[in-house]
Amino acid sequence: MLKQAITSSNAPQAVGPYSPGIQLGDFVYLSGQIPLDPNTGDLVAGGIKEQTKQVLKNIEAVLSELGLETRHIVKTTVFMTDLSEFSIMNEEYASFFEEPYPARSAVQVAALPKNAKVEIECLVINTLAYETSQCGCCSQQDCGEEGCGGCPIE
Repeated sequence: MLKQAITSSNAPQAVGPYSPGIQLGDFVYLSGQIPLDPNTGDLVAGGIKEQTKQVLKNIEAVLSELGLETRHIVKTTVFMTDLSEFSIMNEEYASFFEEPYPARSAVQVAALPKNAKVEIECLVINTLAYETSQCGCCSQQDCGEEGCGGCPIE
């Protein structure tokens, strides 16, 4: 099968008929993560700051199953039950990313599963094969393939 489900023992288990993540080629789609403690399955205590931190930790746990990091995230969608808490969420969110930041949408919703305050879904690109390339034109260190142009790094 072309698509592969991604799960992690360090992230909460799915609470329905879905996969925490799906990889299809270089594309990785992460389902929305809510602030569940992976050990208990319960919503973490605290407000939007604590919940945002747990959501992002859960995202990191799923990504780590593929050897990926938050720097591989290209787009997030943040769902919040109260956009008046956006600046608090944004401060915690910013601590998990470096420039260039992922593209992002943020929307207010009426409710989230388990009465969470925040949920974040991600589109990720697995670029690890290209990052190991010396020349950047392919996934080989010096492939010598016709049309490749050879490795510009000497």
